[in-house]
Amino acid sequence: MTQSNEEGLQRSLSKRHVQLIAIGGAIGVGLFLASGDAIATAGPSLLFSYLLGGLFTYFVMRALGEIAVEYPISGSFSAYAHKFISPCAGFIVGWTFWLLWTVSCMVQVTAIGIYCNFWWPELPRWIPALVALICITASNLLNVKNFGEIAFWSSIIKVITIVLIITVGTIILFLGLGNDGHAPGICNLLKYGFFANGFKGVFFALTMVTFAFIGVEFIGITAGETKNPEKTIPSVINRVLLITLSLYIGTLFVIMCIYPWPEIAHGGGVEKSPFVLTFSGLGIKQAAAIINFVIITASLSTSNSGMFSNGRMLYNLALQKQAPKFLSKVNSNKIPSNAVIVSFIVCLIGVVLNVVIPAGVFMMLVSITTFLGLFIWGAIIVVQIYSRRGKSLNDVAKLKYPMLFYPYSNYLVLVALVFVAGMLAFKSETRTTFVVGPIWLILLYCIYKFFIKEEKLK
Repeated sequence: MTQSNEEGLQRSLSKRHVQLIAIGGAIGVGLFLASGDAIATAGPSLLFSYLLGGLFTYFVMRALGEIAVEYPISGSFSAYAHKFISPCAGFIVGWTFWLLWTVSCMVQVTAIGIYCNFWWPELPRWIPALVALICITASNLLNVKNFGEIAFWSSIIKVITIVLIITVGTIILFLGLGNDGHAPGICNLLKYGFFANGFKGVFFALTMVTFAFIGVEFIGITAGETKNPEKTIPSVINRVLLITLSLYIGTLFVIMCIYPWPEIAHGGGVEKSPFVLTFSGLGIKQAAAIINFVIITASLSTSNSGMFSNGRMLYNLALQKQAPKFLSKVNSNKIPSNAVIVSFIVCLIGVVLNVVIPAGVFMMLVSITTFLGLFIWGAIIVVQIYSRRGKSLNDVAKLKYPMLFYPYSNYLVLVALVFVAGMLAFKSETRTTFVVGPIWLILLYCIYKFFIKEEKLK
């Protein structure tokens, strides 16, 4: 049986659903396609960048987990900012998170268009992008339990594939399978030096690493539809990041050992996945085609999770009277259908961009996603700090899943997030985000002050 929560949604998502939704959100374009740019930036030291980024991501998740366990509601970021800081903060955080995953969905469907060019080089990217967007929207209009099953199995496909890549790659490394019997070992990894581009490369790669990890915060969004959140959320947080980090580092380690990383880096950047490039370079054409198909399912999985979160965020904003009332409507399946459909319509902008500027749209959208993701992560940290205000030591001792090393870890993460945001300003292709991001935040603040009446929110 499913449980209904106080908001009209259903608590139908089990621990395995939530865990795979979070993994599905975090493993997608960041690993399969954008890692080419990250490898070019840092070389083998990219592995160190992931360890560093993983540490900060874990603290963000612990901060979110502390609040989500105490208040397991849908659209958590907006609701928590509204409750602990101010209605205005809730408005800005909620709509920014919605924009984050609207743009991220655009990134994913753009990537699907790029992947399809592997088989059909002349096919316009906007066609597979549009088909993908329609499919994920249809998936999100299903019963939430059915959605959970789709998210679970699509995520399982890419996790199993990554494990197979690591396994087969290890065999190639030490037995020379598919490499004319030559076993490269780890020579290619160290051939040009581990810190080939210096520590500068490590720090610049953090922008792509952050983009790769964006998605693990889905755990907070699913809290309102999760069975037994007190046990599920801590368990999932403790496992998801470890699994995700292991898959990222393990896969990139194997690939950079098999194939000299400068050749991967110069093999087309974001235009070609290092996975496909690696196996094509080894002469395993069929394997490259299979991996390309799995990569498409990975992007579908990530965008599916993104559309899920967008629907729940608009739904929560509508409940708080910070979005049009019609967005709070749920259909017979207890799905916020209007919110999902509105998100779909706005995501069509990504399809249009693939018609107008197909060459530059990918990195532009990636940089905007990264900036917005950094803002949301910073908001999670700040909200958790505010949630502790007024709590006695006895109250803190009763917390079921407290933030580690509070408050020092909070301040350390905030400094790190500002640092990574600063890195975006050093590249011309990512500098656009410093125009789009601030304008969006200022616009939200003005809309709230002039058009949202606070008395309606009390």
